[in-house]
Amino acid sequence: MPELEQRRENLEEYAIVLDYLHTGRSSSARSEPVVQMVGEEKFTMLEAVPKSPEIKIGERVYIGKGDRDKIAIIKGRLAYSDLTEVAKSELMASVSNIIKANEKKFVDIFNNAGPLNIRMHSLELLPGIGKKHLTAIIDAREEKPFDSFKDIAARVPLLQDPVKLLAERVILELKGESRFYILTKFPAREHTY
Repeated sequence: MPELEQRRENLEEYAIVLDYLHTGRSSSARSEPVVQMVGEEKFTMLEAVPKSPEIKIGERVYIGKGDRDKIAIIKGRLAYSDLTEVAKSELMASVSNIIKANEKKFVDIFNNAGPLNIRMHSLELLPGIGKKHLTAIIDAREEKPFDSFKDIAARVPLLQDPVKLLAERVILELKGESRFYILTKFPAREHTY
C-alpha cells in the first residue's frame, strides 16, 4: 500500500502544453490529435489525447485523476528526443514560467540544498555555480534565508538570474545528460516506433 500511495504522489496534477499535433505524430499508426506537455510538479514530459481542438500552446491544463476538461487520456511519458521541434523550442519558456509561478518552492532549494557527497554540493549542479558562488550562497543564507529570486540575485554577487539557472538545470536533466536528478524525475526512455 505505501508503494501505491508513493506512485500517486508522483503524478502530475497540471501541465503546460508544449505542442499540439492535429493529426498526431507522423510515425504513429493511428491518426489522432495529440498534445505534448510538461508537468508542473516534477517537469514530467507527457503525451496526451485532447478532448477538443480548442487547446493552445502554453495553456495550463488539468491532468490529474479527477474530471479533466481539456485532456481525454494520458498516453504516456516522453523522452526529450520524442519532443517535436516546436515543443523543444517552447520548453525553456514553459519551465521558466513554472519556476516563477512556484517561487517559494524553488527559492527553498537555495535555502535548503545540501551536499551530495564529500566533494560536491547539490547547488554546484546548477550551471554557472562553482565554489565561489556556492560559498557566497551558503554565507548569505546563513545570515538570513532567501525570500525571493530578487533577494538571491541582490545578496549573491555576480550570480546570474536564478530562474535561468534552475531552468537550464531542468532542461539538462530532461535531456538525460545528468548523473544526478534533483529537480525532475529520471527521464523516460526513448520510444521505438
